[in-house]
Order: sequence, then structure tokens, then C-alpha cells
Amino acid sequence: IGMTERIHQGVEFVKLRDSDLRLKDPEQDVRGLEVYERGGDQIGSVGDLYIDEQERKVRLLEVGAGGFLGMGEKHFLIPAEAIASVGEDGVTIDHSREKVAGYPPFDPDVEPESNYQRALYDYYGYPFPY
Repeated sequence: IGMTERIHQGVEFVKLRDSDLRLKDPEQDVRGLEVYERGGDQIGSVGDLYIDEQERKVRLLEVGAGGFLGMGEKHFLIPAEAIASVGEDGVTIDHSREKVAGYPPFDPDVEPESNYQRALYDYYGYPFPY
């Protein structure tokens, strides 16, 4: 029944916080880390991760940007394929802050639908995992 519901809802990935999943590789859990573009400018910080339930892999980063103490903050999704490196100081991605800001923000209280996720992958130039 679970799979039928998932396909019906059109949601490919689930938020880690809302699931009881554990990542295969704990190093993939980058929640709370700052996100930087290659030039070193900060974009925001990782609020949560969207996980592929079957593979137990991180597929999307939910990044909060702007605002002050969470007020006025915008939320963006970035495909995990965009990650160039992960270090103690944060996550560096292969795209500019302008690129991230150029995609419509999303409401973190609503699961992004499959069409949104596919369009996001297209926008960043990565093949969708399925």
C-alpha cells in the first residue's frame, strides 16, 4: 500500500526529519552546516535533507537563506549532485548564489511534488535519478 500511496501523491523523496530512516552513510548528514558557492560566498545553511527511501541516499538539500533568526528566511532545494565538497566548515556547491536564488523558493511545510523535483533537476542540469 505504501508504494501506491507514494506514487499517487507524486512525491519522490521524503524529508529526513519526517521519516524514521537512517542514512547508510552518516557522513551524508550535513544538516546544520553552512552552504557556500565555489567563490567562498555563503548562500545559507542546510535545514534538512530529502532522502530517497529505497536507496537511503541524500537527494536534495533544503537550504535556508537570508532573514534574521529564521524570520524572512527563504527556502531553496538543491540537488545533492551539486555538492562539490563537504568539510567541517560547511558544504560547497558548484553553483552561484544567483543560480540558487533564481529558482522559486518552496514552502518547507509542504512536500515538494515529483514535478517540482524533476523541474529542479532540469534547472540545475542534472539527470533525475529515476
